[in-house]
Amino acid sequence: MATEPTIGELIERRLGRREALRGLAGAGAAVALSGVMSSPASAEGPSTLTFKELTHSLDGTQHVAEGYDMQVLIRWGDPVTAGAPLFDPAKQTAAAQEKQFGYNNDYLGLHPLPAGSKGSDRFLMVVNLEYVNPELMFAGLGAGRDAGFKTTRAQVEIEMAAVGGAVIEIARDGGTWKVVDGSKYARRITATTPMEFSGPAAGHELLKTIADPTGRTVLGTLNNCAGGSTPWGTWLTCEENFDAYFGGDGSKLAQPEMQKRYGVGRPPAYGWYRHVDRFDLTKEPNEPNRFGWVVEIDPYEPGALPVKRTALGRFKHEGCTYALAKDGRVVLYSGDDERSDYVYKFVTARPWSPTDRAANKNLLDEGTLFVARFDDDGKVAWLPLVQGQGPLTAENGFATQGDVAIKTRLAADLLKATPMDRPEDIETNPVNGRVYIVLTNNRDRTVDKVSPSNPRARNEHGHILEMTPSGGDHGAADGTWSIFLLAGKPGHDAGARYHRATSDNGWLSCPDNIAFDSKGRIWIVTDGAPGAAGVADGVYAADTMGFGRALTRLFYQAPTGAEVCGPIFTPDDTTFFLTVQHPGEDSGSTFDKPSTRWPDFKDGMPPRPSVVAITRKNGGPIGS
Repeated sequence: MATEPTIGELIERRLGRREALRGLAGAGAAVALSGVMSSPASAEGPSTLTFKELTHSLDGTQHVAEGYDMQVLIRWGDPVTAGAPLFDPAKQTAAAQEKQFGYNNDYLGLHPLPAGSKGSDRFLMVVNLEYVNPELMFAGLGAGRDAGFKTTRAQVEIEMAAVGGAVIEIARDGGTWKVVDGSKYARRITATTPMEFSGPAAGHELLKTIADPTGRTVLGTLNNCAGGSTPWGTWLTCEENFDAYFGGDGSKLAQPEMQKRYGVGRPPAYGWYRHVDRFDLTKEPNEPNRFGWVVEIDPYEPGALPVKRTALGRFKHEGCTYALAKDGRVVLYSGDDERSDYVYKFVTARPWSPTDRAANKNLLDEGTLFVARFDDDGKVAWLPLVQGQGPLTAENGFATQGDVAIKTRLAADLLKATPMDRPEDIETNPVNGRVYIVLTNNRDRTVDKVSPSNPRARNEHGHILEMTPSGGDHGAADGTWSIFLLAGKPGHDAGARYHRATSDNGWLSCPDNIAFDSKGRIWIVTDGAPGAAGVADGVYAADTMGFGRALTRLFYQAPTGAEVCGPIFTPDDTTFFLTVQHPGEDSGSTFDKPSTRWPDFKDGMPPRPSVVAITRKNGGPIGS
């Protein structure tokens, strides 16, 4: 009796032959571009990665492949700026936290010193500090979501000082890395750091508040998840789940459709609004509109005011990474990290200047924002979000480009962009020029909403798309897409799809952020694997071209409760930096009785989010 084909079989029919051909073409490209793939490796099957793979586990500490060292570079509470006191978890203050390393480190960026150099031994490291876990920061609050509403005003002020970001100077001393004490570049960015708006939404009525009637200045940045950089060396830090901080009566908010689309008015995660007026929707209903932006910060100028670049749109930005169009314009890719939201890119109006850094100062204020439509035939179209074009008219609520910038999600809805399975990191492979789009999961996708680019209902494990811009030009209005991998355990989770030689430990769940080494191999970090698959979050690596394409291998695992973020290599591939976020974030885990005390493992010391540096024991590049 005939039966309907499964989703996995449909994927194989549509993509199998094309993927195989692309993989073989990639092998030739690898020879031409990097010389690293003249024949399949033998020790580990077809993979060019030679490390001994870890075994899946879930426990209270971190693990890395045999032959590698792990070093904790900096932890929550460690000194950043001059005069920072030693960390005392029992005697925290906001004044101390403003000078110390903050909580839940995420994105990492490396900016060489001296500026513009190609060296691999001295950098400014920029770090996003995303959010806080009150139950693990303070004694006596208990466990779970309710802990965020038991905080005192003094504790809220500590939380506000613990988020945002940090700039630290780091240097390699022999085989280890250290934070340079007293660096003139050292800086903390917090929820109260003065910033300014620029671009089409600056001064808009929806950005005006009692505290800022001009709509041009704002205090702080919130929920800074992934990020990026610019070719001229500035840091792009991205505001993600900002709605979690706003409470109070939201029934009379202006633009209720917009506020609902951004999650504003839902129960918040924190009690900040009880102590700070600007987070109370009753008192400052426009304050949420002042978040959800990409913030540009110059790490080489510690006194420079951070700028929220509104031309890049307002949504829950997960990363903002650049590639160059063939004519020198800068292209910035960004995902909107919400289930069934969209993928975007911004293309500057003019090329950047490699010889005149000052000429690039406001380059991100003019250009075109696009949203992606992934067609069923494997093509991608970039739809311009420009006021006056198509449905983006005054009659539909878009009288100015500022309206488009503030209500980007609503504008993208009208253009019928493709809803994706939680778009997170988007990065360009430096070797093959393709763009990799990480989709973490989407348990809300129903069978009737399945599409070729999001091929699984109730997608618990996520997938990664590979996109090629037309003509290899990131400024092009279209391109093609294919599926690089479908996560989950092969043979257990429907549709899981990797290289056929993937081992019992090589499969992954919930891909989040990615990085590429200089050979073009992809390094994938995960967020949510313990809940979705019963294994620790970790780092997996794979070739993107040739015989080992999509053959993922387990390299690192985080302690219980933690996700892994911020993967980045030094230019010579000899150090791999990671951030370990929210260690101990398990059910029932508290400051008093945490599920782990990583990385200190000392009585009375809570788990501490940290930056980790991984190196080979005998030196040399990571992975091979």
